[in-house]
Amino acid sequence: MKLNALKTKKIEMKTFSSKIITFCILFLLTISVSAQDKKAKDLLDQVTTKVKSYNNITIDFKYSLNNSKENINQDSKGNVTMKGNQYVLNFMGVTKVFDGKKTYTIVPEDEEITISTVNEKDDNAITPSKMLTFFNSGYKYTMDIVQNVKGRKIQYIKLVPVSTKDQRKEVLLGIDIQTKHIYNLIEIGKKGTKTTLTVNSFKTNQPLSKNQFTFAASKYPNYYINKLD
Repeated sequence: MKLNALKTKKIEMKTFSSKIITFCILFLLTISVSAQDKKAKDLLDQVTTKVKSYNNITIDFKYSLNNSKENINQDSKGNVTMKGNQYVLNFMGVTKVFDGKKTYTIVPEDEEITISTVNEKDDNAITPSKMLTFFNSGYKYTMDIVQNVKGRKIQYIKLVPVSTKDQRKEVLLGIDIQTKHIYNLIEIGKKGTKTTLTVNSFKTNQPLSKNQFTFAASKYPNYYINKLD
């Protein structure tokens, strides 16, 4: 792969990782929000209660990036398995593992693994608690439209960033009314970029290996391991 293409791929993976982590947090943590819209809060509480009843969740998803002005239209598929704050994400040929303390980014194409420790005190660190706090204090939210998607009733909740510096115009969270599962997450940028994460398959309480979220260097004997800390 050419250098510029490889660099672009890594940037896309980093950007997507932030989005999928945000998505995971919406699934796995209590959404404790101020009463801006009681109906929206009640629905989010139902989603949280339903999802917290599961021991683990496995999702197959589609990720779309669109910008008509720039003539950009990209689609990618991936999957993520989550248990508590641990996860394994497979996307764009890269595997990202978080064992609760460290993140392991495995890139087979480069035969390289990057290991980093999550620092709870780092204001820029992407952690469940930090992202949850950001979500609660950084948005205004209201009930939005209801759509019928292949016989499924999807209720959207609109989240509008409070900060004028935020490059996102709004975020739409689609929730299946019957199952109380998140169907999709749509981010609309101020410059016309629209990213959509859609759940294609939602499985719960699957039999997982006891080493599901454990990184073993012995599996990658020829890989270069880059420890960031």
